[in-house]
Amino acid sequence: MQQFVITDAYIELNKLLKASGLCDTGGQAKIVIEDGLVTVEGETETRKRRKIRPGMTINYNNSDLQVIFDKSNAHA
Repeated sequence: MQQFVITDAYIELNKLLKASGLCDTGGQAKIVIEDGLVTVEGETETRKRRKIRPGMTINYNNSDLQVIFDKSNAHA
């Protein structure tokens, strides 16, 4: 399982897919979410701006991605 580090309280699902490299563009991320191809915590998610918080796991294209928080680089 891959891990993706965030320094804020959450990241929006479409931004996570792009930033993690699971999708090449933000547009592609929006399409795969709308098409029901992404799961969050095992449930199909169609909200593009769903807040993904540390500890949550998403799956797209047979790739699991766990979001973790790095407080040492957190924004003040």
